[in-house]
Order: sequence, then C-alpha cells, then structure tokens
Amino acid sequence: MISNKIFIIGLPRTATTSVCLACLDLGFKTAHTAYTEQAFNEAQVIADTPAFNDYAVLDKHYGDAKFIYLERDASQWIPSVQQLLLRMYENLMRTDGGFNPHLKRCYKSVFAPFNKINIQSADFLHDCYLRHQTSVEQYFSGQPDKLLTIDVTHPYSYLKLANFLQVEAGEQETFKHMNKRGKVTAWKQISHPLKIEATRNGKVDKLKFLTEFSV
Repeated sequence: MISNKIFIIGLPRTATTSVCLACLDLGFKTAHTAYTEQAFNEAQVIADTPAFNDYAVLDKHYGDAKFIYLERDASQWIPSVQQLLLRMYENLMRTDGGFNPHLKRCYKSVFAPFNKINIQSADFLHDCYLRHQTSVEQYFSGQPDKLLTIDVTHPYSYLKLANFLQVEAGEQETFKHMNKRGKVTAWKQISHPLKIEATRNGKVDKLKFLTEFSV
C-alpha cells in the first residue's frame, strides 16, 4: 500500500465521491474536502476543495504526494456542474456568511470570473474545464509518475486506481455510482471507520500552509 499523501484534483461533478468511496474500501483514510489541520494530518486521501484548486501548493508542501485527476465527458459534466453552481451561487457570493472561505476561494478561482451569467453559459463552463485540465497537464508534465488520470466510466479505471495506490483491487471491478441525478450529499450518508471529517464540528482552520508557497 502506498504511503504518500494522495490528492484527488478532478473538478466537482467528475466522480470525486465515487473515487473517495473506493479509497475507503481500499483501506485509505479519506476526506472528501478538508478544511482543518486535523483533516489534513489524519487523511491520506483528500479530494475536492481545496485540492482541485491548490494542487501546486500541496505538491510543494507535501513533496512526495501523488495526485489523481478525474476526467468526464463534457456533454455530461457541463449540465451537472451548471446545476451545482446555480444551487451554490447565493452561498458562494454572500459576504455575511454562506460557505467557508476556502470553498469560496477555490470555486471563484476555477470558475473565474464567477457570476450568474457566466455559469449559465455552457461555453464558459467548458472553457473552465479545459483551462483546469491544461493547467494540471502542464504542471505535471515533468513529473508524470506523480499523476494518475482516469475517467471512472472507462473499463479498467478501477484497476488503474488500485495499481496506482499499490493495493489489490479484489473482486471490485468498477466504481460505485454516487450522487445520482444531481444530488451531492452522498458523502454525508457514508459511515466508514476510515472516513475523515472535513471540519471540526462545522469550524474550519486558516490553513496558512496553503499560502506558504507562491505558485
């Protein structure tokens, strides 16, 4: 079993929850989002925010870290992420509360310029996806051993994950489909001894190490 920190850096609605569940089943302490120092310290696998936005900083902070990028067909990803962003819009834009500052920063960075007109545009969202994908590919081009790229709908993608994590896949051959029909709460319903909570009873830390390096 691999001992490195592992960051899942696919964008929202690319099957991050399904891959996190697979990591739990494969024996890894896993956090789907991490907003406290405790979560970063305890989890070996961390997905979603802030990982998808801060992967370069995380690579510098955790020098031997490994990364998993998730692809998804644009025709399926765009309507799914559009629905998510429209549902999140008010809490992302609030200045008197709403989502925590780490989540706000990451979403507004990847989907910049973030406004309601843009997130209702399929072309804009596709450009955001391609920009993020290109950025990841360019960043890891000189260190390909650190990055695994998979599409969970493709054959053998589960086996590729298990091989990357240096564990036996067992009888499992495919990923479990989570968050169907636009739902995004599946992770909350999962009860597993290796699941790591993202917050400390709803509270988050400043996570100063995320600004430790200029990128």
